[in-house]
Amino acid sequence: MTSLPVPMFSRNTISVWSILKKCIGLELSKITMPIVFNEPLSFLQRITEYMEHIYLINRACSLPDSIERMKAVAAFAVSAVASQWDRTGKPFNPLLGETYELTREEHGFRLVSEQVSHHPPISAFHAESLVGDFVFHGSIYPKLKFWGKSVEAEPKGTITLELLKHNEAYTWSNPYCCVHNIILGKLWIEQYGTVEIVNHSTGDKCVLNFKPCGMFGKELHKVEGYIQDKSKKKCCIIYGKWTECMWSVDPQSYEAHKKSEKKGENRKQKQRSVSSYPGNPVDDMPEVQETVCVVPGSTLLWRIDSRPAHSATMYNFTNFAMSLNELEPGMEAILAPTDCRFRPDIRAMENGRMDDASREKERLEEKQRAARKDRSKSDKEWSTRWFGNGTNPYTGLQDWLYTGGYFDRHYQDLPDIY
Repeated sequence: MTSLPVPMFSRNTISVWSILKKCIGLELSKITMPIVFNEPLSFLQRITEYMEHIYLINRACSLPDSIERMKAVAAFAVSAVASQWDRTGKPFNPLLGETYELTREEHGFRLVSEQVSHHPPISAFHAESLVGDFVFHGSIYPKLKFWGKSVEAEPKGTITLELLKHNEAYTWSNPYCCVHNIILGKLWIEQYGTVEIVNHSTGDKCVLNFKPCGMFGKELHKVEGYIQDKSKKKCCIIYGKWTECMWSVDPQSYEAHKKSEKKGENRKQKQRSVSSYPGNPVDDMPEVQETVCVVPGSTLLWRIDSRPAHSATMYNFTNFAMSLNELEPGMEAILAPTDCRFRPDIRAMENGRMDDASREKERLEEKQRAARKDRSKSDKEWSTRWFGNGTNPYTGLQDWLYTGGYFDRHYQDLPDIY
């Protein structure tokens, strides 16, 4: 599928402020937002977009050198958040027990995810190579906070990648994500924070700094970092933009380039004007600076795929995202009845029936509340179906781990959530 059934609905007629002024400093998972702020995907489908650049994991599997593998894994970690660029719609909150599966034989993987907790909302996923090369899994619970002009998502949860042939495990967490100008002006997205990727088998580590855009927007979208081995020796520098591309280069070339760049900067000390100051009701999106300046001798690690021409009228979806809610002929007979593709509110929105979508969303939430009440009356605990609460063997932290069996297709006793 290369297009959605209908273009997106205009959000210009809705007063966001009337809804959000009650929410400053609160966590947004407990607030019901009008459907017009959504995009027609569940959060379970949104995290499946990590798999868009799966070729980077396949590349890591094929490389004999651990530092080269770390470069591919670092590029994958950056590429996994690249689909957020310009995606200002909010995915639907998954219902407790909701699932999503994706099998892509041409890319050699299959994935299953489940909403394992409602408060706090936690989504667990597990992907595996069809030929036994890797396992990629995690549990994510984004904490959303509203700060007056912006919404910030803190990405709680760990991501684990196991390269089975090399007997290696890598773990990391995603950067913070912020949507600016929720009330006024053009919405734009920034990601920032430090992402630390650890290879638990070799002791190699990659530290990536997603830079906040800064006062004049000079750092907008920039990612810079390095890979060090277990003796803390810096083996290479990694740099680029999460919206464009990532490169690697040896530390000496990088430092020499930085020095010569600084000399040039001092020569042309420009006058700059301040567009974003605390009293300004709009955080102007910094103009995109010259794109990535490539240091001589660098190697390209990853480049983003261009989006389809009509992406702007389709929630800024990539080609990959466009296909995630498609129900292909014959799928109904195979999928678990809890799969997001059967969610009536998302389907109605995708088809442009906004009033039906709102009604369905309300009905599903009401049904979920009633089920929770029934359980509390009978002292019945909710039990997850495909994931169990356990300890991540590499980080020692609490995690949700796949217990297996989903692809055996025995779907009796699944909750009726739709």
